[in-house]
Amino acid sequence: MAQSERSRPSLFWPLAALVLPVVSYLCRMTIVGREKLPREGAYVLAPNHYSELDPIIVAVAVWRMKRLPRFMAKESLFRIPVVGWILRRTGMVPVARASSASAAKQTMTQSRDLVEHGRGVIVYPEGTLTRDPDLWPMRGKTGAVRLALTADIPLIPMAQWGTQWIMGRYQKGISFWPPRKPVQIVVGDPIDLSDLRGRAGDQAALTEATRRLMDAITALLEQIRDEKAPPQRWNPSDHGQKETGRLDS
Repeated sequence: MAQSERSRPSLFWPLAALVLPVVSYLCRMTIVGREKLPREGAYVLAPNHYSELDPIIVAVAVWRMKRLPRFMAKESLFRIPVVGWILRRTGMVPVARASSASAAKQTMTQSRDLVEHGRGVIVYPEGTLTRDPDLWPMRGKTGAVRLALTADIPLIPMAQWGTQWIMGRYQKGISFWPPRKPVQIVVGDPIDLSDLRGRAGDQAALTEATRRLMDAITALLEQIRDEKAPPQRWNPSDHGQKETGRLDS
């Protein structure tokens, strides 16, 4: 059996020592479908996003699935002293707002790096916190599927629910009491993109792949919540809302 990525000494170890006890106090995490996250090799993991605390919860879940949690992060963060050093040392993936040509070149480089080093990356396909009033996934952006299609990397949907009881959307503080609030996480089967292979530069293919991804994430969340999502996915532009803080387009 291949050595667990998590078992290799890295900067993640001291970070985990700090974060894991706090998260264990805050929530009682249940993970379903953990076997669907590859134990080795590159992947793109795409979760839903409705709380500022989501990245910590998802990172701990990925760590417990014996992979190292790497995210796409704004390139500007890499220029901040100490923060940038930590991001580089932990293999986070920088992303910049750029022209279509530059974005395509950047995606190609990032995909090759993921494959070459056998790393996974976590990408929020919504690009920011959902604006849906009931916290259902909203319209997705193409960054996650573009990254997956460019190098034929497995694209894996994930849904999580319960984090909002610890830190609600736009809430400033964390609710520490009661402790051990239930958080449920479900990992889905990789999205079938076989018919779209080699079409990372085709907008129609990216749109279709994104639709499949958001449908899969929504279906997983329906499973957790035991209710149906609205038939129409929330689109901020239809409601005169700006989508800020986004990492892809």
